[in-house]
Amino acid sequence: MISLISRLLPLLLFALSFIAQANSVDNKTDKAELPSHKALFEMCLFKAIKSADKTATLAEIEHYCEQQVAEKVISKNSGQSVELGVLANRVIREKRTAADPYVLTPHKMNYILPLSMVDEINRTAYQGLSDWADELKDVEAKFQLSLKVPLLTDSLFRQGDQLYFGFTLQSWWQIYSEEISKPFRETNYQPEIFYFTPISFHPFGGNSALVVGAEHQSNGRSQLLSRSWNRVYVNYLYEKRNFALSFRPWYRIPESEKESPSDGQGDDNPDILDYMGHFELGLMYKYDSAYELSFKGRNNFATHKGFVEFGVTFPLWGKLKGYAQMSSGYGESLIDYNVNQRRFGIGIALTNLL
Repeated sequence: MISLISRLLPLLLFALSFIAQANSVDNKTDKAELPSHKALFEMCLFKAIKSADKTATLAEIEHYCEQQVAEKVISKNSGQSVELGVLANRVIREKRTAADPYVLTPHKMNYILPLSMVDEINRTAYQGLSDWADELKDVEAKFQLSLKVPLLTDSLFRQGDQLYFGFTLQSWWQIYSEEISKPFRETNYQPEIFYFTPISFHPFGGNSALVVGAEHQSNGRSQLLSRSWNRVYVNYLYEKRNFALSFRPWYRIPESEKESPSDGQGDDNPDILDYMGHFELGLMYKYDSAYELSFKGRNNFATHKGFVEFGVTFPLWGKLKGYAQMSSGYGESLIDYNVNQRRFGIGIALTNLL
């Protein structure tokens, strides 16, 4: 772990310093023209309470001021009219509960798919290591839990930025395989540290932000079943009203070769980029308050191998929402990274994307 941190930290610090230098002019403008985020909010709150309608609640007034502050930070007092989209409104909602110790902030989507059907499982990986291979079923359960924690109480380089620690867990559970005691076939762990900042780039009347991060992903297994890799990434985010886009290229941090396949040190999967590619494109659309559509795609143009995933949330009853997911390609899980799979799952969305 110490070796991992020593590799990731210099690259992340370099990326942060690059952003800080690139935004130095804007940062001076921020400091010269804009008070702190907290001061802006308090000034707006004071004025709004004095002039607000008597029927307005404090929560409504706070939400109004948070939107006003966000618009001012994004526009940088340039006079340009800014319309907040789905990503900006998610950030506003998260800021309201960031200091609440009883609230966990979602990072990626959280969901449970009790029924997840796949046409191919990497049974070869388990041959000779357990009695699972012949008993694994193509119907299993899948779930994802993803949280993030803000590491700052105020801005770092510029107004509206934040440093986060995130953690995502994905698991594939052979809940229908009674013959082998319903094991968790594969679990992937993904801790990361990342920096988020809005930027003064408004193509087609939308808003933009940059995320720079470093992450480790592994399945926590040993020897022949071990899979892991480390990478640094830059993520460009774009929003316009109910539409959001994410474009995330990455660089894999090299590892030394293994002396033998059973060696505990070295690269578990040296060809993983052939299947996982060098970038990920995400598209999201919020259709009223009941439906969210999402797309995620990766590709390696040299090997022509990639992955696509489509998702949709839909109302069930009350505040409970259903979630359906369909995917095809390589790299849905680390143990199956070099296996071409088609999967369909249906279940419950615990949190929204937007």
